Amino acid sequence: MEIKNLQDVEFGEELPAYVPDTTLKRSAEFASIVGWEGARFSDHEKAKKEGLAGAMVPGILNQAYFSAMIHKWAPNATLLSIDTIFRAPVIADQAYIMQATVTDIDENAGIIEIDLIMSNEKKETRVLGTARISL
Repeated sequence: MEIKNLQDVEFGEELPAYVPDTTLKRSAEFASIVGWEGARFSDHEKAKKEGLAGAMVPGILNQAYFSAMIHKWAPNATLLSIDTIFRAPVIADQAYIMQATVTDIDENAGIIEIDLIMSNEKKETRVLGTARISL
């Protein structure tokens, strides 16, 4: 269900799961656009030589995917803040799923707090955080 106003939101509500594009091609393109050219975002073998498990998806791209997930659920929302903790690298060309749950609704201020989680196929949490939106 598309959220249009504060009254549409329920405490504990889970947003529809979101599958981000974590392909190496997308990660490398994004990194290049923001001026982060380098093997750690564009080449698995070179990233491994830097001590990584493979080329990573840039952290700010993961935040953008969380933002997209929220806006798909509530297109009219204003994203006030998004705070993330990166527990482990998000490696390109691996499958991930993003999930979110409404954890607070301030009806007076019109602000909704949403907990965010990104996990891999093994159900390991890679990124977690909190977003605050207004409607």
